[in-house]
Formats: sequence, C-alpha cells, structure tokens
Amino acid sequence: MAHDGDHSHGHDHPHDNDLDPMAARVRALETILTEKGLIDPAAVDAIVETYAHKVGPQNGARVVARAWSDPAFAEWLRKDATAAIASLGYTGRQGEHMQAVFNTAETHNLVVCTLCSCYPWSVLGLPPVWYKSPPYRSRAVIEPRSVLAEFGLTLPAEKKIRVWDSTAELRYLVVPERPERTQGWNEERLAGLVTRDSMIGTGLALKAEAA
Repeated sequence: MAHDGDHSHGHDHPHDNDLDPMAARVRALETILTEKGLIDPAAVDAIVETYAHKVGPQNGARVVARAWSDPAFAEWLRKDATAAIASLGYTGRQGEHMQAVFNTAETHNLVVCTLCSCYPWSVLGLPPVWYKSPPYRSRAVIEPRSVLAEFGLTLPAEKKIRVWDSTAELRYLVVPERPERTQGWNEERLAGLVTRDSMIGTGLALKAEAA
C-alpha cells in the first residue's frame, strides 16, 4: 500500500488536495480502515519501511555478487539456495524455498509464474507490473526468445533458453554471468552491476564500464 510516513495517522490532512487521485484514494482508504480499527498505522509504517529500505533487488544483487566472488558460496547456492541466501540474512515466508539457476555461455534462464505472480520478494522486493501481466506470463513460456527481444535482449540463436515456472512453494533467482573485466572487484562493486531484470532473466548484468 502506498503510504506517506511523514504524517500523523487519524488526523485531518489539509494537504490531501495536493495528492494525485490514486494517492488520495489510498490515503482515504487508510484513514477509514484506521478509524474502524482494522489496521494498525504503526504496523503499516513498519511494512512500508521494510519494503522501501530493507527488501528489494539490492539483496539479490549481494547474493549474486557473493556467488561471483566466492566459489564455495556459489556451490552452496546451487545445492541449497534457501540456506545460502538465509545465511546473508534474507529469508522469505515460512515454507517458501529458493532455487538459484546459473546462466552460462550455453544457457540463459528466464523466470515466470504462469499461474499467478509468485516472486522472490526477500531478494527482489516487489514484482514489476509486467511480471504480473497475463501476456508476459503466457508468452514467456511459449515464445521466450521473442519476449526477451522485446526487453532489448537478443540472444545468439545457438544459446538455449530455459524457462522456470515459480510456485507458491518454490521461487527462482537467476544468477547472471559475471561481466568481463571485473577481476579483483569487491562484492560491493560487483553488486552494482546486478540488475533486477538480470535476476529474473529478462536482462543481463551491466558491463564493467557502466559501474
């Protein structure tokens, strides 16, 4: 829920007219639910704070950077992604498991959820709108190469594309190939090359010169 943490809950909001229509509707709904005792404003603030600053693709980027720089961690990530990711402090809902799939020179991985929009929130944050859209969810399986081209990613014809279908119990994280000319980089610098889309499979990691 969109939320402005700088105001006091349960009071009049003289500046609501300055909000765009959607934000004003959200504000009104929040006020009504608070007055009826259906939501706790402090809990809403905590959730917004978590997703704004503690949960997001920066977490997944750190996981990938560690895998790029630490072969032992990369092997652990292959065998038990749930535990490896949790060791860095990122955990999902109870019963939710993670699997890491590694891009190679021969294979590119793409993640989709055909049934709904299951997404690894703990490492990627909130899902993008297009990930939840019916066209992406159906076409990613049927014609993944065309879908990737629409994202600006044209892969060599000989490269295999493997599509992974997420479920409520199992979520996937794509580990993109490490860019060239990044030898000797520390994890923080490497993480700066890892994009959200590269961890879904609709993009690649940034090139070294982009850092």
